[in-house]
Amino acid sequence: MRTFHLLVANTLVANVTNNFLWFALVFWVYLETLSVLATAIIGGGYMLLVSVSGMFFGTFVDRHRRRTSMLLSSAISLGAFALAGLVYLVAPSPSLRDLGHPAFWALIVLVLGGAIAGNLRMVALSTTVTLLVPEEGRDRANGLVGTANGVAFAITSVFSGLGVGLLGMGWCLVIAVVLTALAAAHLLTIRIDEEAPTPADDAPRLIDIKGAIRAVGLVPGLIALLLFSTFNNFLGGVFMSLMDPYGLTLMSVEAWGFLIAFTSLGFIFGGIVVARRGLGVNPVRTLLLANVVMWVVTIVFPIRSEILPLAIGFFVYLVLAPVAEASEQTIIQKVVPFKEQGRVFGFAQSLETAASPVTAFLIGPIAQFWVIPSMTDGGLADSIGSWFGTGPERGMALIFIIAGVIGLLVTIAALRSGPYRRLSRQYATAPSEADAAEPTVEAPAA
Repeated sequence: MRTFHLLVANTLVANVTNNFLWFALVFWVYLETLSVLATAIIGGGYMLLVSVSGMFFGTFVDRHRRRTSMLLSSAISLGAFALAGLVYLVAPSPSLRDLGHPAFWALIVLVLGGAIAGNLRMVALSTTVTLLVPEEGRDRANGLVGTANGVAFAITSVFSGLGVGLLGMGWCLVIAVVLTALAAAHLLTIRIDEEAPTPADDAPRLIDIKGAIRAVGLVPGLIALLLFSTFNNFLGGVFMSLMDPYGLTLMSVEAWGFLIAFTSLGFIFGGIVVARRGLGVNPVRTLLLANVVMWVVTIVFPIRSEILPLAIGFFVYLVLAPVAEASEQTIIQKVVPFKEQGRVFGFAQSLETAASPVTAFLIGPIAQFWVIPSMTDGGLADSIGSWFGTGPERGMALIFIIAGVIGLLVTIAALRSGPYRRLSRQYATAPSEADAAEPTVEAPAA
């Protein structure tokens, strides 16, 4: 467990760095361009890269030691962030604020690439729970990972706002390079005594889609769970496109960073609850019930464009996010053999995130060119503006509410479905150890 705790701490530093630069980039782009379309493209591009890379990362994890995967993740992030800093240093300042200039998009792509590389580490960490933690404690270990992610979210949100507002994007890049280098150096001191995987001779070296689909198909109801999460992420693209612009219409970038930091305490609280109390006897039901509440919150918080409803709604939403995430991870760790978990987690990441870019790319133009103008002084303002309100923030609020209603109806249907009952039975009757021998773990090198 000491090795696992060190890996979680190291991942915390890496996630703080990646999230810090990611938040800073989104804040900086919106403030420099005032374009919802630009933030939607960036958010959609991020999720598209996550989806494309997920299967590659999963296959790589199953073919290599977990520590190797984590070290490669840090190396790619460090190189990408350093190159992004070089672009920012040498490119003329006006070009970095011009949506049509190659230097602007070079900076975006490099920061996104470095952030995406962090997902290789997260796939490896999800399987490391199975490697290092006894089965009866895995739901709590997943809660600990969720707590660490919440801490990273809280820290980076406030410091990203302060960094962009007080220091500028250039210093944010410098900070990210230094922290990434420190995380990589610390990871070199952690040892995991894991035997090298021995994949089949005919197994694909880069992307093993067939093996992932076979592993998922062997578990009754698992594909339905992944499709449900995919649909949720389809609606989640709305948040990716509009949450930051919505918040920044109500307050300054520094205040928005502090608000995200405060509401992120909910993510930490939710992770702590899971780490201490677990997920109950049926994580499948826990996941779906958490989604019911999350979609209700999505409907309620935009009813009025005020800071207090936004803060309360976002807080409750983030309390439940680690519960849902830990539930899905615990289910996969129980019902899928360890030697195939990398591919399954990678397949789940690819499938579930594939929908978000579609929504982000659609919602950005729809919001920018139709809903926001119509809700400001057009047809929507004339028809519902008298009681719903008018202006750009009310247009974004309307989109949030519609997404919440759709998500709630689909989640209620999932709770009454056959795949839900089959997967619940499979989880309850799965073997105590999923085709994995108990590993021997050495303490970190002195």
